[in-house]
Amino acid sequence: MSLIFLVLMLLFRVIELLLIFNNHVVDFTFSDVVMYGVLEDLKWIFYFLGLVFIVFLTLSLVSKGFAKILAQGVMTLALIIHVALIFYFTKTLLPLGKDLFAYNWNDLVLTISSSGQLNFTNGILGIVLIAFLLWLLNLGIKFIPLKLNLSLFLTGVLFSMVVSFAVLPNLISAGTSETRRNVELNKSRFLTEEAFDYWLYGGEYYFDFYLRGSNEDLLVQKEFTNDEYPFVHKSNYPDVLGPFFDSLQRRPDIVFIFIESLGKAYSGKDAYLGSFTPFLDSLEQHSLVWTNAISSTGRTFGLLPGVFGGLPFGEKGFLELWEEFPYHQSLLSVLRENDYEVRYFIGADRNFDKVSNFLEYQQVHQLEDESTFLSGFPKSPSQNGFSWGYADKELFKNGLQKLPLNPEKPQVRIFQTQTSHDPYLVPEREAYAAKLKSHLTDYLGLSAEKVAEYMAYQDIYMTVLYADDAVKLFINEYKKRPEFSNTIFVITGDHRLPEVPMSSRIDRFHVPLMIYSPLIKRRDYFKGLSSHYEITPSLLAFLEKNAGINLPEEVTWQGQVLDTARTFQSKIAMPLMRNKNQLLDYIHGEFFLSDGQVFLVSDGLNIDPIDDGDVLNRLIGEFEEFKNKNNYMVQTRKLLPPPTLSSN
Repeated sequence: MSLIFLVLMLLFRVIELLLIFNNHVVDFTFSDVVMYGVLEDLKWIFYFLGLVFIVFLTLSLVSKGFAKILAQGVMTLALIIHVALIFYFTKTLLPLGKDLFAYNWNDLVLTISSSGQLNFTNGILGIVLIAFLLWLLNLGIKFIPLKLNLSLFLTGVLFSMVVSFAVLPNLISAGTSETRRNVELNKSRFLTEEAFDYWLYGGEYYFDFYLRGSNEDLLVQKEFTNDEYPFVHKSNYPDVLGPFFDSLQRRPDIVFIFIESLGKAYSGKDAYLGSFTPFLDSLEQHSLVWTNAISSTGRTFGLLPGVFGGLPFGEKGFLELWEEFPYHQSLLSVLRENDYEVRYFIGADRNFDKVSNFLEYQQVHQLEDESTFLSGFPKSPSQNGFSWGYADKELFKNGLQKLPLNPEKPQVRIFQTQTSHDPYLVPEREAYAAKLKSHLTDYLGLSAEKVAEYMAYQDIYMTVLYADDAVKLFINEYKKRPEFSNTIFVITGDHRLPEVPMSSRIDRFHVPLMIYSPLIKRRDYFKGLSSHYEITPSLLAFLEKNAGINLPEEVTWQGQVLDTARTFQSKIAMPLMRNKNQLLDYIHGEFFLSDGQVFLVSDGLNIDPIDDGDVLNRLIGEFEEFKNKNNYMVQTRKLLPPPTLSSN
């Protein structure tokens, strides 16, 4: 059975690589990764078979038949899981890890349904595959007779290989390419190690957060005031946006446009894949634009807490603390206390990722999702009967109809799109298929050979073009409203999509960020590294100085302020969460820590590995400091003193 298992696992490696190279455009070859991949597989195979053998040998002393059946079942289950992990990876180019345990059952079903894999045909194929694997393993028992001496010899080889691989160094190729590293990983081993780490260490807490990281090289020198609430510091942020705006006659409206999966790689100036957002490109010419901007997470769950509060992650993202949010403030709650009205619009289910719980905590005035759409709007195209809700154009049209015509109070309006999300089903498919071909040849000027490479991701790029058109529709319609002349638009992506291969480990966080407004007196491009965390402190400092709003004396924003340097520099420090449960990256200044390796960050968010033990130790210490404070917050719910405490 072990020999059959070994052959099948190596066969699956070949199939995995063929699927990857047939469905994706990557900057490495089959021969570059096959050796590393096979070595990774062998390391896992020998370890797994060694464990199965120990269990099998022990049980066979009681019942040889039961031991055989159990071994067959375990090996078959392991093969089925491995096949499922391969198909997940070939679609997303991300290995499934401990983020699997961060979602509740309903969210998991919704996510799987959106991929189109949860259907009758795949269910039948799964049953057939299970039966086939059981038959193959049984075939090995019948037709590969081994004498005792040979069996003992092969068992000795098995355990010697386990020992050999245990003492070998890391078998993954070095470098900055996260995609190549992920391809080489054995997906079953990765999930097993992630699960082991989650179950064994996930609930441990450490509270030694007395040695704070240095602020001297950052944009804002924060004065922390309360060791019992380690994130609390005085609200003392400079106004960096004021010099770019005309004098305000009254408090401005603020409109946030969050575009699903909009990465800098394919949007805006210097997009290395070419820009697929021609309208946003034109809007840049009238905006303040940060070309080196990053999100705080690699998935959407961190968008609202990151932009509106610079909030810590908790264990699985701040939104997962919904059952008992620690007392906190956000841009939404601060502006609401300053007589702003807050309105939120999305075309999907507001309960996904616990978005509604967060917004209800902020006491928003209007919360609209797919369940509250006006009649007459068509839903997004479905796949196997599943649809995320309403497409982006319908989102904006519905929202515009539901906005008050003559509001008496200043407004915060939030629009969050979702069409450019797996399974990437664009409305008006024929029109956007033609538009994509025209865009590739006319707008980007690509050769026929390059066009063929981009067409491998045509569904994805069509949804990006569609999202750009939806924003164009919204802005053009908004210009007809009387409040447009006094509105500030903040436009950004939640993260870069993973299905198009990423250039580096930080690429998933690199997103467009622009502020567009008729109130801007001079537009500009900035190269200073900024993040979603810097949006709230910058806007509030601007409104305090120029519109007279009142701010709390103490805050918990983790961010600095938006860096308006025209040459590249990095004066921020922040952790980055790839997926729920995966807090593996940290940036401080021009150094980026990822998976225990240090990189130097340069303009365009290019990263180069460096070997500097002092920098490595300093970044690890600062990262652990954040984790300790984060874990303390999770266990104690002490983030910001409630008003009754702060007034005593």
